[in-house]
Amino acid sequence: MTILILHGPNLNLIGLKSSKVGEKLTLDKINRAIRLHVRKKDINLKIIQTHKEYIAINFIQRNRNSSAGLVIIPTSWAKYNQTVYETIKITKLPTASVYFKSPYNFGTSEKDTILIGNNIKSFSGPPIDTIRSAIDHIANN
Repeated sequence: MTILILHGPNLNLIGLKSSKVGEKLTLDKINRAIRLHVRKKDINLKIIQTHKEYIAINFIQRNRNSSAGLVIIPTSWAKYNQTVYETIKITKLPTASVYFKSPYNFGTSEKDTILIGNNIKSFSGPPIDTIRSAIDHIANN
């Protein structure tokens, strides 16, 4: 089974947020941790990070038929990006939307999101644990 991981805008800068609290969490460390999480499971991950809406939409559309679902960390897209939301709705791809709690929050939480639908489940918490939970949710559905 293949699960798509879509890191949204500015997640490449999570190291700046983590350094302010004395931690060294980077996007690379997150990706290594989630790859390790699925290593002994029958799960392949396709991971991208982008700031560009059209790249995110192409990623979802091109992989919709070959994947079990999508884990998206939408950051600001969760509040304002109707096109990403519409793509998720139209494709009906099972989706887990991830929101980080402070100090890793990027300004959008579950209560602020437009990403709501029958095929979308929200997860909130610390970055690595929350993404792992979202992957497990997609894998078990």
